[in-house]
Amino acid sequence: MARHDDPKLTTTEKARIAVLVGRMCKRHIAGPDVHQRDLERRVDRILDGARERDKKNARQ
Repeated sequence: MARHDDPKLTTTEKARIAVLVGRMCKRHIAGPDVHQRDLERRVDRILDGARERDKKNARQ
């Protein structure tokens, strides 16, 4: 369920996040000690970009 402060995502952003989540799942299957922070940061950057876009569109 989406949180109230989550930005509206474009189709491209949704697809990119879905691919990254799939990669996270594969890494998790490999073991609990596998590093996933790089993929989490990429998802965070996508969400930050979407928030900035929402703020920019709200100003116009």
